[in-house]
Amino acid sequence: MKRKTIIITLSVISFMWILHTVSKNFLVDPEFTTFLGNKDATLSNVNLWKIMIQIHIILAVVALMTGPLGLSKRIRNKRPTIHRWNGRIYILSILLNMIPGYYVSFFANGGFISTIGFLILNTLWLMTTINGYLYIIKKQIRQHRNWMIRSFMLTYANLTIYIVVAICHNALGFDYGHAYTLAVWLAFTINLIIAEIIIKKTKI
Repeated sequence: MKRKTIIITLSVISFMWILHTVSKNFLVDPEFTTFLGNKDATLSNVNLWKIMIQIHIILAVVALMTGPLGLSKRIRNKRPTIHRWNGRIYILSILLNMIPGYYVSFFANGGFISTIGFLILNTLWLMTTINGYLYIIKKQIRQHRNWMIRSFMLTYANLTIYIVVAICHNALGFDYGHAYTLAVWLAFTINLIIAEIIIKKTKI
């Protein structure tokens, strides 16, 4: 599997998902009416939740924009300064996203089990990113690359949740809360499996 093919594929997916996410949450339904209509958790402060989810989305978009660029071997070798600054922005977007990410986890659809799933997902996202950073500090490029691939695949978790909910709730008729809970747990499981496949099939 060629790295170029993977980067192009991930870039296209990122671009399409960014368009969907931004248009849906900032243009079509900026008040999150549809999403809140499906929410079974009680929000103590709706306005604070909206602010947190918007920050969460914006920072995730930054990660989706910078992620594919960071995987480019050509940019890494020929434009190392761009690679480093792109990586810094990517890492910072995830570090900053932990505050809104953990906050909205406590009000997830599906209740306590979904919350636990989101807490695990956010922690895995944080730890894979930190590991990627620590390995490049040690100049262990292969390990750095592997952990950043894992981190970036977790950036797609919301896309996976969207797909699984669509299949389970809309196509198979599962209760929305149950479909959402299943989707949360499958998101980091499926995405990390895909990450390991990419790691094994590609070279530095």
